[in-house]
Amino acid sequence: MSRPDLAPSRSTAIFAASEEHFPGGVNSPVRAFRAVGTHPVVVCEGRGAHLTDADGRRLLDYVGSWGAAILGHADPEVTEALCAAAHRGTGFGMPTPYELDLARAIRDAMPSLQRLRFVNSGTEAVMSALRAARGFTGRDLIVKFAGCYHGHADYLLAQAGSGLATFGLPSSAGVPGAAAAQTLVAPYNDLDAFRAILGAHPRRVAAVIVEPVAANMGVVPPRPGFLEGLRELTRADGALLVFDEVITGFRLGRGGAQGRFGIAPDLTCLGKIVGGGLPVGVYGGRREIMERVAPLGPVYQAGTLSGNPLTMAAGTATLRRLTDDAYAGLEARAARLAEGLAEAARRAGATATVVREASMLTVFFLPRAPRDYAEAGAADVARYARFFRGMLDRGVLLPPSQFEAWFVSAAHTDDDVAATLAAAGDAFRAAA
Repeated sequence: MSRPDLAPSRSTAIFAASEEHFPGGVNSPVRAFRAVGTHPVVVCEGRGAHLTDADGRRLLDYVGSWGAAILGHADPEVTEALCAAAHRGTGFGMPTPYELDLARAIRDAMPSLQRLRFVNSGTEAVMSALRAARGFTGRDLIVKFAGCYHGHADYLLAQAGSGLATFGLPSSAGVPGAAAAQTLVAPYNDLDAFRAILGAHPRRVAAVIVEPVAANMGVVPPRPGFLEGLRELTRADGALLVFDEVITGFRLGRGGAQGRFGIAPDLTCLGKIVGGGLPVGVYGGRREIMERVAPLGPVYQAGTLSGNPLTMAAGTATLRRLTDDAYAGLEARAARLAEGLAEAARRAGATATVVREASMLTVFFLPRAPRDYAEAGAADVARYARFFRGMLDRGVLLPPSQFEAWFVSAAHTDDDVAATLAAAGDAFRAAA
């Protein structure tokens, strides 16, 4: 999508060439920046909280590899661990001690993962976890919540958030009706609706999967009692409770959302942060469920690159850095940022609400915080697009969609927060 105010640049030339190779010029849809009415930022380098694009422009980054870069870009300790691993060999297709190092770090932080397995993406983790749930329970139905995104598996694209929300798509072409029919959808934060689904399909639901804090329709926290109610109702029905913590895992604290809210799911899916910036997925949970996975049981899942030594090294180095002090700093900076953004919007006369959970947040162009997908979907996307472009013009890169989270990293400083708020005042006025 062209903008007349954009002069030709190396970035636009690279993107134009990319359109000859990739659908839409990108390898993931939201990167096309179509929802915000401009060309993509073509990134050449990242250091700390900043990116440098192909035109040499330095940008303060709140995308953070969609939450994975919790320490910032090219963290020296993670980079050193990665280089050392590369010198030992980039992959063997065999067990290594490095898998054990990262598994121990994860289990120490999240005891509910009594057994776990590494895969290569969040989508793969979710697919594998739900296959294990079906294999363990002998049931077929899955329940998800509208606006929660769990990857691009066929049966999980019904009323999903993330890119589907960005492009206004209810599902995806190419998804067979029979696959979608196995997925039941309830409104997020609506325990009564979920209870009704279980009542209509007694002891037929294999698993209920939820983002414990929704982050793919923008940040929408759970209402008091919602997660607790899911735990109680699934236990009574014999369905498994699956927490998709691909985003919230090690983002909301060492114990993720399950540690923050004190709820132990039956299965957990992880990604992003635990790979230290490299591709990764993890699924795991109760021992008796995971022991149904091959080679111990009949639930098949495999992967040549699963447990890749480069990812294991980067992930272990990252988790080692995430101390209580690191999380306290993340929380404090994110709180200052959220409070300052709300005040900047108020001063500019912009109808906007800032929603934060730990070190992730969303500025919704709405009069109040949304509670579910329908309310989030009412946000003024045209105003967000103007705000996004105003911030980008002032050197701050935000997620190129109203329906995504901003991520604060340990590399962001108080000066970075101050610079962001200074830019936001002007951008809110331009968007109002």
